[in-house]
Amino acid sequence: MPNHAVLPEPLRIGGLTPLTSIDFPGRLAAVLYCQGCPWRCSYCHNPELLAAGAPTASSAFSWAQVLAFLQRRRGLLDGVVFSGGEPTLQAALPAALAQVRALGFETALHSGGMYPQRLAALLPLLDWVGLDIKGPQQQHDAITGVPGSGLRALESLRLLLASGVAYECRTTWHAGLFPADALLGLADELAARGVTHWALQQCRPVAATKAEWSLTLAQTEALSSRFAHFTLRRA
Repeated sequence: MPNHAVLPEPLRIGGLTPLTSIDFPGRLAAVLYCQGCPWRCSYCHNPELLAAGAPTASSAFSWAQVLAFLQRRRGLLDGVVFSGGEPTLQAALPAALAQVRALGFETALHSGGMYPQRLAALLPLLDWVGLDIKGPQQQHDAITGVPGSGLRALESLRLLLASGVAYECRTTWHAGLFPADALLGLADELAARGVTHWALQQCRPVAATKAEWSLTLAQTEALSSRFAHFTLRRA
């Protein structure tokens, strides 16, 4: 049997969830949290993964440890999710995906779409993608703190939709990020681009109040009506 324990460049893993039924639809999966992200969204729920360097010793997993874990889970898990951070930041990701698939697992990616051409190269190695759409173009760069990030995300969306890979677009929202009418405009834009699967997730910033989240029933129904598959996820 070939030795898959060493990648040409190590994939930096800052955490691992051994079992989830919600991060890869329809599959029992493990989640690998890849270290590093160039964006600085105010509501990030994994801030310990933002630094691109090596993760802290207390949370780090070597690739050999990850593969040993997955070997033990063959026949018990359906898939593996590469989350973050931003997995596409790391050059070792394609080889890691190939190794995981060689073990018989399906593969999923959570991404903000910040590197469209890298995403395009990864799509043949993926069974499902969760693509974060941070907000309308007018607000996207302010949310991420990086100029041009909105255009990159749209290009990634175009490539994903053209690929035929199963996906979900998701947007994390509260009214402090952008108003409800802009959220409705975003829904229109995504639907016009061909998005059929969209999840709206309640933002959980420390300063957010219940009123900042609240959508009326009519607004929620208006959002839902634009998509064949719509999910509302409360915090």
